[in-house]
Amino acid sequence: MTDKEDAAITAAAEADPDALPTDTVSRRKAGRPPLARPKRAVQLRLDADVLDRFRADGDGWQTRMNEALRKAVGL
Repeated sequence: MTDKEDAAITAAAEADPDALPTDTVSRRKAGRPPLARPKRAVQLRLDADVLDRFRADGDGWQTRMNEALRKAVGL
């Protein structure tokens, strides 16, 4: 690309009313927004029958277990 071609492309881009200057374009972080109360990973040993009972109901067993624990401690 010659300097003349580069100048023509730059001029056309700057004249475009829909084009934003690159220094004003905000960049959004990818992924989910941070939670107000993020969950923490823990290692927990449970009786096999308790774990089997929660898993028997299918997907979402960890959420159901969390809800049962919250209810048990009065939250």
